[in-house]
Amino acid sequence: MCSDELNPRSKRDHGGGLDGAIAQYGGTRADWIDLSTGINPIPYEVSGLTSPDWAELPDHGAFERLTEAARSFWSVPDGVAILPAPGASAVIARVPALAAQGKVQITPPTYNEHAAAFSAQGWAVQADGPAQARVIVHPNNPDGRIWSAADVNAPLTIIDESFCDVCPDASLIQLAARPSVIVLKSFGKFWGLAGLRLGFAIGHPDLIACLNDLTGPWSVSGPALRVGTRALTDTCWADATRARLADDSDRLDRMVTAKGAQLVGGTTLFRLYEVDSAADWQDRLARAHIWSRIFPYSKTYLRLGLPPGDGWDRVEAAL
Repeated sequence: MCSDELNPRSKRDHGGGLDGAIAQYGGTRADWIDLSTGINPIPYEVSGLTSPDWAELPDHGAFERLTEAARSFWSVPDGVAILPAPGASAVIARVPALAAQGKVQITPPTYNEHAAAFSAQGWAVQADGPAQARVIVHPNNPDGRIWSAADVNAPLTIIDESFCDVCPDASLIQLAARPSVIVLKSFGKFWGLAGLRLGFAIGHPDLIACLNDLTGPWSVSGPALRVGTRALTDTCWADATRARLADDSDRLDRMVTAKGAQLVGGTTLFRLYEVDSAADWQDRLARAHIWSRIFPYSKTYLRLGLPPGDGWDRVEAAL
């Protein structure tokens, strides 16, 4: 039986939810700064879309161009298959169907959709111990924990690298060559285009073929194919963005710890702090129309994303 912390029904919370914050604290969406997600506040520029991108079913060539761009950007090993999908969450929901029901190890705290997906398909979710499947979020959300190859030790292991594009040298992508490993990638975080709904599953051709059967044809939109291909080949933008995110996350740490918070961890897209009362800090920020992330399993964890370019002064004033 799942512990309360792992129970997907009681703990299936997410960042966002700005409409609820507005209902409680007032203002309009334009008035608010949303720091509750780990999405890059300065997204990759979307341009050059054509009428056929919207009007026509995507053809095989567009999928091939995207997968080749992904193979190059993430240094995917030869012989490993890549499946584009409508967001990493679409893959997360289908992965449990790849093996017979059993036990899955998911170490908390972490992104709760994995436990929800496995539980929904009859798996028993446990925090540790031998299991038929294992999920590691690398780096982990919300504390930024980095895992190693030694942690990939189950008959089926899912490595969720949704936030790993900020630290590519830490990637475990080479393990995707193993027949029991699937690496997930998200396009919405690093490139800041969560609304595009684009993600990837990378692994052994047999596993990816099964996932492909579950997702069906034309799973990725024409606009997502075009934008994703362009972004994955724009390595200059990626390098400059990593440098900016590192500078901005350091700036946020200085700002927040100066007010009494203690840094727990995170990535350069989000920071996790220990505070006296997370609910009080969230309330204080919300009164200034700044939305933050707190967690049902901790009274002291506060997670903050990065402010947009014009939001730093407002955040500092609210703190």
